[in-house]
Amino acid sequence: MTIDMSQFYQVFFDEADELLAEKEKLLLAIDVSAPDSEDLNAIFRAAHSIKGGAATFGFTDITEVTHVLESLLDRIRKGEMALTAEHVDAFLAAKDVLAMLMDGHRHGTDVDRAAIESVSARLKALSEGRVAADQPPAAAAAAPAIADGAPAEPVADADGNFHWRIELPAVPPKDVEALATELGLLGPLVRESLPDGRAVFNLVAAEGRDTIEAICAFVLDPRELRISASGAAASAASAAAPQPAGIAEQGEDASYGIFEPLSEAEMKRLASESAQALAAASPPPAAQNFGRRASDQPNAEGRNMGRRATDREAAAGESSIRVSVEKVDQLINLVGELVITQAMIEQRIASLDPIEHERLLNSASQLARNTRDLQEAVMSIRMMPMDYVFSRFPRMVRDLAGKLGKKVEFVTRGAATELDKGLIERIVDPLTHLVRNSVDHGIELPEKRVASGKSETGRLTLSAAHQGGNIVIEVTDDGGGLNRDRILDKARQNGLPVSDSMTDSEVWQLIFAPGFSTAEVVTDVSGRGVGMDVVKRNITAMGGTVDITSIPGVGTTISISLPLTLAILDGMSIKVGEEIYILPLGYVIESLQPAASDVKDIAGQGQVVKIRGEYLPLIPLYQIFAIEPTHTDPSQGIVVILEADGKKAALLVDSLVGQQQVVVKNLESNFRKVAGISGATILGDGGVSLILDVSALLRSSRQLGMDALAF
Repeated sequence: MTIDMSQFYQVFFDEADELLAEKEKLLLAIDVSAPDSEDLNAIFRAAHSIKGGAATFGFTDITEVTHVLESLLDRIRKGEMALTAEHVDAFLAAKDVLAMLMDGHRHGTDVDRAAIESVSARLKALSEGRVAADQPPAAAAAAPAIADGAPAEPVADADGNFHWRIELPAVPPKDVEALATELGLLGPLVRESLPDGRAVFNLVAAEGRDTIEAICAFVLDPRELRISASGAAASAASAAAPQPAGIAEQGEDASYGIFEPLSEAEMKRLASESAQALAAASPPPAAQNFGRRASDQPNAEGRNMGRRATDREAAAGESSIRVSVEKVDQLINLVGELVITQAMIEQRIASLDPIEHERLLNSASQLARNTRDLQEAVMSIRMMPMDYVFSRFPRMVRDLAGKLGKKVEFVTRGAATELDKGLIERIVDPLTHLVRNSVDHGIELPEKRVASGKSETGRLTLSAAHQGGNIVIEVTDDGGGLNRDRILDKARQNGLPVSDSMTDSEVWQLIFAPGFSTAEVVTDVSGRGVGMDVVKRNITAMGGTVDITSIPGVGTTISISLPLTLAILDGMSIKVGEEIYILPLGYVIESLQPAASDVKDIAGQGQVVKIRGEYLPLIPLYQIFAIEPTHTDPSQGIVVILEADGKKAALLVDSLVGQQQVVVKNLESNFRKVAGISGATILGDGGVSLILDVSALLRSSRQLGMDALAF
């Protein structure tokens, strides 16, 4: 039986991406002088799992790089050589190459062969450079270990086959049978049983060690295997040429100068046979979990090999399933429609006699509760921890600081804070710009920091926290801060309208102007004036805001405020004339009917209303949208106190309709962008209601000059 392996490709790529990310995270955090053995084992397992998966799918270029990487990691974790900073740099470079190779296989893009050869040669040189002094590197490479009186790497016989001896640990009989079925597909197989419960297979096949390990990895931990040349091949090995075959090949024509390349036909055959092996031994659920670390696969006794006890306890009972984003989005859309339908039902039965239709109304209330619970549960599926974003930056900060000759300590807080997946993917680029700017412009060179009385190592902090219905992400550095005079001078050169009376917060906002840059030298890091304006535009498009606080000589903090999700929100329905609008509840502080004495007219600047000793600009909604209102006198209507971007205002409306959850529909994609409107929703009566853009309304009030009165 054969199956289409392409259905498993994406699973492998996703799992490999996770393993590479975990490997990079461990490498960046490792203490070179005293590395934790568990961290070294985890890094080794990541490389080993990627190698096994790549071999199964016939990605020999990935297999070759991971094999030499795995060999070097194995020597370090076994204590045969000490870990150095040079090793860490080489491992990070190998991670980049592996990511490039996987992208090449996934998207059919070109790869940098020179980079692959360079990294492979670098890893090989590091591995050979620590060989014992009494054994030259060349000799060590050509003298594989001896197991059970036979060479570990057999030589091919006259038919091009290898004679392998595969010794298994004491595993359940069903696992032995499963492996016998798998391995029997590769070639003639003879099975032996040892007194202590172990089993031995003598296999004659054209496949190499990697293929056998990859197949066995689906049943047991490859580290418990003992694979060597069988006794039948020992005499042939002594008579054959000393040059080893397979992975240890060192000929000039070998791929990257390290490995014997596989032909295209061999690659296709390997993928086909691996598919048969998978079909024979693994049920579909196991195939869906392909690519998991070997340590995550339970062994015969039900324990996880090579993991800390606390990890095993934490993982007990946990399971997951990969679902495409398209399916999740479809589910969310259906739940959104259900919410709308439920609202329609509530509106239809609102006029019924509560005594005569008590059971119907109770059922409708239960439906409303269940709908809300379902909606919250489905929305939580799209929520992802900010660590998904934060984990990208330690490597970037490390490389950028080294390039600029700076020392930077990178700290993250609130990485577990969750944000909608759609927003979390769109916030990556803006945050990348901000982090790069903090390292480049914010944090000073070590000698300059020491001269100003600071530690030579700067600190860059990335934090996330929930505040009401929003998430606030902050990028903070302890650098030199923004230079007010320099920004004003540059703004004048660019023709921007500025004055010396501008507040600091207004001056800081100038750096978001298109083409604005105070860098004296244009480099590949910054200085072209491209980035900060894009940052603000992207954040604003997500319904968020960006603010800056800076103290010269102390540092700078850039704060981004985003809604937790753009799909569903709690809203307050308000009425102006015959129109109903939705106010996002997160912006609403309170609503009230002011006394006539609390409303003041300001010549040329509209009206203000006094709320608890504070004068707030009054925004008549009917004027903004040219609607005929029921009330024009604020003392007869209702004012809703709103707060956004740290500013408050009073919105004048005719009446409050109620509070409800609404499903947000994108107005721009279905109609066009409308000033002051962030989206639309469908009401219970089937009508369309517009969702107000509170930030835009408050900005319009400031542009009219009313903000000066909010003191």
